[in-house]
Formats: sequence, structure tokens, C-alpha cells
Amino acid sequence: MPNNLTYAQSGVNIRSADKFVKFISKITLKKNKNKKQNNIGSFGSITKIPSKLKNAHIVASTDGVGTKIEIANEYNKFDTIGIDLVAMSVNDILVQGGKPFIFLDYISINKIFSKKLKNILKGIYKGCEISDCELVGGETAEMPGTYSKGKFDIAGFCVGLVEKNKIINQKNIKKKDLVIAIPSSGLHSNGFSLVRYLLNKKKIKYKKNKILKKWLLEPTKIYTREISKLIDLKLINGCAHITGGGIKDNLSRIIPKGKCAKIDLKKIKTKKVFSWLKKNKISEKEMLKTFNCGVGFVIIIKKKNINKINKYFSKDYKPYVIGEIVNGKSKVLLNGKINW
Repeated sequence: MPNNLTYAQSGVNIRSADKFVKFISKITLKKNKNKKQNNIGSFGSITKIPSKLKNAHIVASTDGVGTKIEIANEYNKFDTIGIDLVAMSVNDILVQGGKPFIFLDYISINKIFSKKLKNILKGIYKGCEISDCELVGGETAEMPGTYSKGKFDIAGFCVGLVEKNKIINQKNIKKKDLVIAIPSSGLHSNGFSLVRYLLNKKKIKYKKNKILKKWLLEPTKIYTREISKLIDLKLINGCAHITGGGIKDNLSRIIPKGKCAKIDLKKIKTKKVFSWLKKNKISEKEMLKTFNCGVGFVIIIKKKNINKINKYFSKDYKPYVIGEIVNGKSKVLLNGKINW
């Protein structure tokens, strides 16, 4: 008589999943010693909204890291993409004046590999610490047959809070306001399908190249602490997280009708990774619509406030002027060329 069929035989190991949940819970308790509520392992997550907030509104965002996970797989290094995951959602939250509050993650994988998942989770925790938000739950799905061996995907969901009088929207953007660039840390988490295509097409031996490894796995810059201070001081009239679509597409989303962000590309301080990509026969047009090109975040401020913002940024992320707001039909106008 044949043995009874089991879930484990199909490729799903509940015991491994339970062990992983215990690992997450252990980290949570260690990092949140003063929290009365431990949400990990429960059916839902309960978090108290701070009583100091008056007329608080919720800002929510969800995102992933795209095919940057394939780069992590190639290098067998997984402790940075968790930071990327948090960054992609929390930076979006900031655009409307929100402060990241809670974060949830979703990991789907062919088979639960404890070491890989633990490293991903460590990165997510680090990202949450940098963002001043709390990881309150998530889901790890073991999906044999859906993903090939070693393959996985991750997604994140962030909830932020903003008081009504601090919501940032288009109506605050005025003529003669300055457009300020805040540097990126590198590629962030966009354009990696093109990067991988280039690496394969040109047969570039990148796995043992330490410089390329650093460039390709450099975590996305999280702007929470700097931007939150400017939000509290009401120094920002508008801002944009520069992701896929580049400066033009992302900035266009926040410019009001009848106004135009006139950008001088010659003023952009790009990074070596983008110069390297450009030299490998990616056109200027393609670079600008695919990558951040060295500008990870943009803020729009009144001219008189230019000297008030510098002190909130570290040396590597000092903001600088790249344009101004003028009247016009085109929401964004790019002039000149980047000095690659």
C-alpha cells in the first residue's frame, strides 16, 4: 500500500517556515524591547497611532526591487536588497509629506533557504531602522513549481502618517521656486533589466569585478531623516522620488498645470556607474528615461530658503540647484547635456 501524500513531498516545508517566523519574531523583540505589542506570527498587526499627531492622514505605498534581485543572486549576496525594498516605498511616502510608520514585506521563493532569507530580513530591518519605521509583519510564501531553483521575489508595503497641514501637494509650487537635486547613492533599484542586458550582450565578466559588485549592489539611499526635518519646518513646496522614468517623468507628476520645471542638465553631478553605462553605448535619451543619473530625490523650495536646508544633509548628499519653476505648457523642460 503506497504511503500517504504529504505537503512536504510537494515541496512545501511548513517546519522551515515556522522556524523562519521564529527568527523574525526574535529579531523584532530584540530591536523593539519597549514595544508592548509583538505582531510577528499573529494574523494581523496592531500598532497605536501616536497621540501627538493631530488630524493625521494615512499615506500608503507598495513596491519591489525589480530585477536587482537577479544581481543579488549572481553575487550570492542578499543583505542589501532588503534595504532597497524599504527604500522604494518609504521614499515614495515622503513625497506627499508622510513619515514612514509601519512596514510589511512579502517574500515568494521556490524553497525556503534559511541563510538567504535571514540575510534579506536583516536588510529589511536595517532599512526600517534608517527609515524610523517598524516592521510589523509580512508573508513568506514557499512556491515550488512557480519559481525555478534559487529564484525568488520580494515586495514591500509601507504606511506613513501625515498631519493635514503638512501634506505636500501641487498647489504650493510657484513660479521662481528652485528645483533642488539630492544625490542618489547610485543606480538605486531601477533599470536593472537594461544593466543585465548590457552585461550579457557585451559578455562583461562582472562576477569577480569588485568595483562593479559595489556599484550594482549599492543600496538605495533612504531620505527619511533629511526630508522629514524639512517637512516639519515647512521648507518644501514639492518633491519627487526619482525612479524608473528618470527626472522628467517623475518630476512631471508633481508640477501643476501652467507651470514648468526648467532643468539645466549641465548642473547635474552624475556618478561613475552612470558614466560607465553611458560609455557602453547607452544613448543620453535612454539614460535619462531609465536611470536617476545621480539624482535620487528632488525638492522644490522658495528661493529664500536655499541656505536653510544644507545643514540637514551629510557631505555625500548635499543638495544643489538644477533648475527653477517657470510658466509654461510643458511640465518639465530638459536643457543642455549631462557631463558624463
